[in-house]
Amino acid sequence: MAEPSPEHIPQSCILFATADWDEPYWTNKQHCAMSLAELGVKVLYIESVGLRSPKAGSKRDWQRLAIRFRKGFASLLWGATKRATGIFVLSPLVVPAGHRHPVLRWLNRHLLQFAIKRSVNQQNFKNPLIWTYHPFMLDAIEGVSKGKLLYHCVDDLAAVPGVDANTFREAEAQLLQKADVVFVTAPALAEHCRTINPNTHFFPNVVDAEHFGKALQPGPIPPDLAAIPEPRLCYHGVLSDFKIDFQLLLDCARAKPEWSWVLIGEEREGQKSPLVAELRTLSNVHFLGYKPYAMLPFYLRSVQVGLLPSLINDYTRGMFPMKYYEYLASGVSVVSTPLSSLEGLGHDLLIAKESNEFVEAIKRQLIRPRLRSIDVIRIIGNNTWRGRLFNILGTIADQT
Repeated sequence: MAEPSPEHIPQSCILFATADWDEPYWTNKQHCAMSLAELGVKVLYIESVGLRSPKAGSKRDWQRLAIRFRKGFASLLWGATKRATGIFVLSPLVVPAGHRHPVLRWLNRHLLQFAIKRSVNQQNFKNPLIWTYHPFMLDAIEGVSKGKLLYHCVDDLAAVPGVDANTFREAEAQLLQKADVVFVTAPALAEHCRTINPNTHFFPNVVDAEHFGKALQPGPIPPDLAAIPEPRLCYHGVLSDFKIDFQLLLDCARAKPEWSWVLIGEEREGQKSPLVAELRTLSNVHFLGYKPYAMLPFYLRSVQVGLLPSLINDYTRGMFPMKYYEYLASGVSVVSTPLSSLEGLGHDLLIAKESNEFVEAIKRQLIRPRLRSIDVIRIIGNNTWRGRLFNILGTIADQT
């Protein structure tokens, strides 16, 4: 899609995220904010308001809560902090999961309203586009002079462990009724949102093709990966036990001890998975830990197959994994469990459910030549952050 005309590009945007700006694993929220800023849009990026309560016995949760309080208090006093050209980050001082209780909801609404109005006035925002990834912000934008309300539904957050599903669904229904337009990243999410808001559009997750395209260029292999024998089969991302089928990986790794199974990432907060502990005992399974986003192409440059061993559950049925296009943009073919969002894509992707099928699919991908730049350009097409932003802004413009 051609670049939107200047009158269709908003001057400013208030973006309500479900992730902090400094999260090690960037997702839709940060990438979309950066894409808007690159078009000259001033973005007020509001970090997560906390969808779940901290666990009583989780030291990490309470440490994170203390950090959030310090950041939130600073934002309340001084307003948003400029973090990049056109990006102003606001850390809200709110009670996590306060939307569950009327008094806490009242308190959170007024705290967030005050912080937003202060930052909007400081940066001179005029009728900003409201772009939200969650529904717990409707009270906070009351009284703010604003433009269109856009709901970007990229996950079924009601299915995340620890989230009050009933409260979330009630709030989401209100958001869907009030949103001018809804964009989703998976067919299951489109089906869900269209029952309330027919102006729902499906655009799958995309990729920073230029960044991951660095994997197509010759270069050195990171030392920790170079020490691992080929073939290297790789998964990168959060090692989450409600997203990843660790039993499948365990069965496959035992069935093929001559293959190297490489996991790049760390377990999610508060997780203690016995299956992950068992995987760590296998000599052909290699946990490399978290790697910065900037380094991922150099790791993917040197692996043979990209893995998407997703569990099939309520959460993943509404998930389109960003890693799919990241693998392809790096020249790496993919083997995945049967996610509904990937059905029919067919771009150097093989689908398998059981461990024996998964192993056979990997065998087939191992004998295929690595994708070339010309293949990647053909497969990725317009599925880039900039391309999708143009599609979103173009869709909004067509309705005005």
